[in-house]
Amino acid sequence: MNCGLVTEKNEPVPLKSISVEVRVQDHVATVSSTLQYVNEEERPLEALFVFPLPADAAVCHFSAKIGEQEIVAEVQERETARDRYDDAVSSGQQAFLLEESKESPDVFRLSVGCLSPGQNAAVTIIYVTELAVQADHSLRFCLPAVLNPRYTPAGSAAGIVSEISSGCGSVPYTLTLSVHVSSPKPISKLESSCTLDPLVFLHSDHTQATVNLSPGHMFDKDVELFVFYQDTHQPSAIVEAGVTTAPSGSLMRDPVVMISLYPEFPEEVMSSLATQGEFIFVMDRSGSMSNTRIESAKDTLLLLLKSLPMGCYFNIYGFGSRFESFYPKSVKYNQKTMDQALKRVKKMKADLGGTKILEPLKHIYSQPCYPDHPRQLFIFTDGEVRNTKEVLDLVKHHAHSHRCFSFGIGEGASTALITGMAREGSGHAQFITGTDRMQPKVMQSLRFALQPAVVNISVDWTLPDGITVDTLSPPINVLFQGQRSLIYAHLKGESSGGSEGTVTVKYSLKDQPVTNQLHFCLKPTEETGLAVHRLAARTLIRSLEQKERSGDADVESVRSRIVELSVQAGVSSVRTAFIAINKDSRQTVKGPLLQRRVPTQGTAYGLLSDLKRRGLDIYSQPSEYRPRSQLRYMCVDESFLGPQSAQPQAPERTKSKSLLGSLRQALFKNQDSQKFIQSERKDAQNSRNGDLYSTLLVNDRASYSSRSRLRTYEPTRYCRDPILASHQASSLDKQRDLLVQLVSLQKASGCWELDATLADVFGKMEDELTNQKPAQVDGSVWATLLALIWLYGCKIEQQVEWQFVAMKAASWIGSQKVGDLSRCVCEGNVLLGCHVTKEALGI
Repeated sequence: MNCGLVTEKNEPVPLKSISVEVRVQDHVATVSSTLQYVNEEERPLEALFVFPLPADAAVCHFSAKIGEQEIVAEVQERETARDRYDDAVSSGQQAFLLEESKESPDVFRLSVGCLSPGQNAAVTIIYVTELAVQADHSLRFCLPAVLNPRYTPAGSAAGIVSEISSGCGSVPYTLTLSVHVSSPKPISKLESSCTLDPLVFLHSDHTQATVNLSPGHMFDKDVELFVFYQDTHQPSAIVEAGVTTAPSGSLMRDPVVMISLYPEFPEEVMSSLATQGEFIFVMDRSGSMSNTRIESAKDTLLLLLKSLPMGCYFNIYGFGSRFESFYPKSVKYNQKTMDQALKRVKKMKADLGGTKILEPLKHIYSQPCYPDHPRQLFIFTDGEVRNTKEVLDLVKHHAHSHRCFSFGIGEGASTALITGMAREGSGHAQFITGTDRMQPKVMQSLRFALQPAVVNISVDWTLPDGITVDTLSPPINVLFQGQRSLIYAHLKGESSGGSEGTVTVKYSLKDQPVTNQLHFCLKPTEETGLAVHRLAARTLIRSLEQKERSGDADVESVRSRIVELSVQAGVSSVRTAFIAINKDSRQTVKGPLLQRRVPTQGTAYGLLSDLKRRGLDIYSQPSEYRPRSQLRYMCVDESFLGPQSAQPQAPERTKSKSLLGSLRQALFKNQDSQKFIQSERKDAQNSRNGDLYSTLLVNDRASYSSRSRLRTYEPTRYCRDPILASHQASSLDKQRDLLVQLVSLQKASGCWELDATLADVFGKMEDELTNQKPAQVDGSVWATLLALIWLYGCKIEQQVEWQFVAMKAASWIGSQKVGDLSRCVCEGNVLLGCHVTKEALGI
């Protein structure tokens, strides 16, 4: 069985190490990754490596160093670059090819051709990317380290994403990462889900700092860094000078400006959230969502359903290889429909097979919208799909009729899919990784969805005579409180005297006209290299690629423009590739060149997704309907774990073992073989009672502070079956989640009933609640007051999760005739041991 350490023939993997240097300047990061290859075999070989990059990255440099000789790659038309690479390799020359996937812009393939025996090669890739603003005002940088196989629908053409072959154990190469941060504003701190060395400030004003990733990263999760600046983000403009040697009138010759907008809406407008809308929740129920992911998703749906305003419309979809919805069309939200939906949510399983998101979206868009109820789409997925661009084009086509809020769940979720759906659907994207709780991020997006819609957005420029502007970014369709919007523009001509420009953004918010202005200096403000130009070129290229796919324009002229812009700017596109050839090297190659695929770390979910892609439909139906032999005697070898066409000749198969046993052995290599034998004997019994996936994954329990992303891990104490032990621990944690219990008891109107189940949440007997109730107060009012006091007094650190639940409750109490409300609050504080004021409750 090949899990990524070596091939099944014990052949070494040529990639030995990855070294990454990151330079963060305000909200733009320049990332330089150097990959060290060594051919330890006796024949020349070709190494192929499919790996992830951020979806919005602009790859702008590719070079290779062999010994003391460095070869810098050129950007060329894709097919031309491929032909040159093939010709060079077949003639014994060293060649290097870097291509972007046609299916998904966050996946790249690196081909290192004709490495001589014993030869070293260092390949360097540089890209620039914008850093997204988070809810806590930090900037998120993510170095993707996990790449899961993407589900490929039947009949789809193969491409780079079909070559993803993820290892299920540790990968045989190492990672080092160093980060340098600089900003006009002081840096307050850096946080990460990974272990970092101490932060070192380079100046007393804290405007520059460095930090390194601690040694030993296992590629089991993406490397996330969160940069905090002391001042909140402010609107800004960066003007960057062009290159004097570039062709006259071209984008690279003239200055480019990057405008960062951070709208701040009036408090009185923001406090009045919408009470109407159609809310459609689309949940990934493919096999890779099983276990803790689907359980967290069910808790999140509970919270969402309880937070919806009375009188709105809603529906819930689940999708995998097929899709299903709770109702034929969205229904009005009331106590009856909420109870019906909650019963179905409790029964939800990750049992719908692969990840085919296109069909449910088509069905949703075919449904007519309700007048005066804006459609809000919430999509939850681990993002393992192949047809990313087809999905994004569909969302964009229907952007006028809805807003789309997307959530990437788990390590290796496709950034192209998650950010792309939100961008095209005028919504907001969130990533939920590691031990992140899903609920806070989802509720932040719900707040965005309930915010008054910003409409009639326009951008106007005021510039000195002689200067014109060509806006490169797509039109702004959405503005959210505290979220950044970027505008790239090409400045042309020469100023006749003025040195300042103005950009004016106008929009309407709840029928109120709003105007924001930003004045900026036309003189280049700082040394940014060509980062702004390359990001601007990348933005324009993405728009042109979408235009090409739509077929609305002259396809050939659009394609030519993509190639021209990509070559001039030196950035990647789907129509071009980076090619480097060492013309001084030439050797005689006898027979076919050895081909070695470098594994990328994937999760156990990704491994099973890959098995599914290879035709092993092990999770498309409940286990009770699967033949026992399908579970116990399926052999897993290298032919299933990598692209069949590219694998070396497989040796004779070893003795068959159960699929579950093989995966356990990969996941728990440190367990002795006797424990595996004991656990395998239980596989058949386990499979009769539940889904195969429910016994597949083990997670470390982690303590996680809601105010910090710094995690402290405690290894799970294994019982005889470590996976079962993890499940038991998860069940105990769920029993202790009193917040979920309290929320589940709330009525659709916002009130609670006074009964024993509510008393149990408070750790009281029902008689204690009843005896302390003021005489003049109704039981439901008393119960609802106690629930509010408990939330504010005992769960304030999770307020972002229950804020809408509390708002509904406060609104309901306000509609009731309550006598001495202050006395009731005092009595409730005494009963629950809290100290909450009436004003804090928002009543």
